[in-house]
Amino acid sequence: MNMKGLYELMSWMSPSYPVGAYTYSHGIEYAVEAGLIQNVGDLIPWISDIVEYGSGRMDSIILCETYRAATLQNETQLLETAEIGFACRATRELDLETSAQGRAFMTITKEVFPSKSLQILHEKWSGPIVYPVAVAAAAADRDIGLETTLTAYLHGFVSNLVSAAVRIIPLGQTDGQRAIAALESVCANQVQAALSSTLDDLGSATLLVDWCSCKHETQYTRLFRS
Repeated sequence: MNMKGLYELMSWMSPSYPVGAYTYSHGIEYAVEAGLIQNVGDLIPWISDIVEYGSGRMDSIILCETYRAATLQNETQLLETAEIGFACRATRELDLETSAQGRAFMTITKEVFPSKSLQILHEKWSGPIVYPVAVAAAAADRDIGLETTLTAYLHGFVSNLVSAAVRIIPLGQTDGQRAIAALESVCANQVQAALSSTLDDLGSATLLVDWCSCKHETQYTRLFRS
């Protein structure tokens, strides 16, 4: 991988990149209030399931398919993947989470790291562009490897959820890093699974996470948007 591409990918996945990821908890805020997550021992399997069976799995497959479409410059497939990515959200707040981040990523990346595929999506897809679609299109156009992109994406996804938990539960920073380290093998396995998957493999099975997301929408006191 070229160092320029690595530098750009690190910029995109940095907490300083203005996509607003820190404002979302993916339903974890309600799970904490309901007593479902009380410590790092509860948090690790909760996020592990999201990566393996929930949004992490869905995002990684959509990212791979978008990347392949952009690499082949297959406009029809690119737009189809954007449409499917938008449809694959279980709740209103999970839709907000990925669509808002995708929109923010598109806005800044088009200005700083121009991308033909992002421009096509902007001009020809009228619906919201979800976060993994935007990241994949930009990475493919700038010749950043798919496996590297997907690893960085899942690391950022996991890190944001852990960061939310550190603030909500609260956890100490050391436990937060323990959680990120413990989730490394789960993310690595999901990367390999996604690389050999297609859109036909899309599906999720995290009903309790979806329920917490629904309940969060009417939670009385909230720090996060999801």
